[in-house]
Amino acid sequence: MADQHIKLPEGSIEKTTTTLNLGPTHPATHGVMQNIVELDGERIVSTEQTIGYIHRAFEKIAERRPLYQITPLTDRLNYCSSPINNMGWHIACEKLLGVQTPKRVDYLRVIIMELARISDHLICTSIMGVDAGAFTGFLYVMQYRELIYEIYEEICGSRLTTNIGRIGGFERNFNDIAFAKIDKFMDEYPKALKELEGLLNRNRIFMDRTQGVGAISGDRALNYGFTGPNLRAAGVDYDVRVHTPYSSYQDFEFNIPVGTTGDSYDRYMVRMEEMWQSMEIIRQALEKLKQFKGTDAEVYHADVPEYYLPKKKDVYTKMEALIYHFKIIMGEMEMPAGQVYSSVEGGNGELGFYFISDGGRTPYRLHFRRPCFIYYQAYGEMTQGQMLSDAIMTMSSLNLIAGEMDA
Repeated sequence: MADQHIKLPEGSIEKTTTTLNLGPTHPATHGVMQNIVELDGERIVSTEQTIGYIHRAFEKIAERRPLYQITPLTDRLNYCSSPINNMGWHIACEKLLGVQTPKRVDYLRVIIMELARISDHLICTSIMGVDAGAFTGFLYVMQYRELIYEIYEEICGSRLTTNIGRIGGFERNFNDIAFAKIDKFMDEYPKALKELEGLLNRNRIFMDRTQGVGAISGDRALNYGFTGPNLRAAGVDYDVRVHTPYSSYQDFEFNIPVGTTGDSYDRYMVRMEEMWQSMEIIRQALEKLKQFKGTDAEVYHADVPEYYLPKKKDVYTKMEALIYHFKIIMGEMEMPAGQVYSSVEGGNGELGFYFISDGGRTPYRLHFRRPCFIYYQAYGEMTQGQMLSDAIMTMSSLNLIAGEMDA
């Protein structure tokens, strides 16, 4: 922390501002990042954002890997909802390769992506409570994030960085235990979500800490490139699932919650309502899966032997399967030349993949569009003139994830 003097016109009283470092490692920054805050008392005069502390060069690493080996890199973007990152990457690959996924695969993906969205919003909204001084809600709802992680674990064996799914579908079919765990979550979480709403929605302290804090208009949000819940909280009705449907989202009925003020409270309320909408989408997907009977109920990937590993028993008994297995593992499958941009509605907004192929075995160029990196540009404008405590709440409500900013 350092003091500096502000030069004022002659005859004016000299004022001293204080420079405060929030981060790079600070419990309120929600990640390894730094905000250099200039304060007049407790009021923010200006801020300067710094990232790069965990830079991992994802895009350059990906340009040296075959497609299926890039999936684990996407896990490390927004690690609060990594399955959406995985699915978004697979959909981008399928767009380039011309792979058409079966409907059942689409519906299974929707279930996983909406569970991941709930997990992401659950963390954001409950931690907003923590940053306002209410720790109870966070401890309570974390039990339900654990239920979601158990579903991931049953499907793919992983929990946080899931590496879930494959180009064309999933590594394996969902078993009865996985569906039972999904049903358990769907039965139990609505009660917990209602209690979280009861704890925070009309809480006078929480409202005072969030209403009018970190507000941004719809026009300014669009100018900055906002998407997702933070854009919708500013009154702009844009959702990739509706605007550019993927994974058969056009088959589902759901509402897009929209705010009016673009402040921290509206961002909280939009995410809370989106969790209800995600549960409705999952219910519809589970119902749609009932139409698949017999062998159709065993379909969990597209017929793309060039990019999907064959069953192990076939590798041991069939020469063609052995050849495909060897070429996929050794990264010897070449992809068609071309370029694609594909995006999905991530937990924090539009997660995009811009992919250029020169016809080789690895991407020629690859760019990840990370929503948090874009939000963070507006942080200085959103906090200027606010109190120091408001800077923490604004950061919390934007749900800034350091992994998305340092890709």
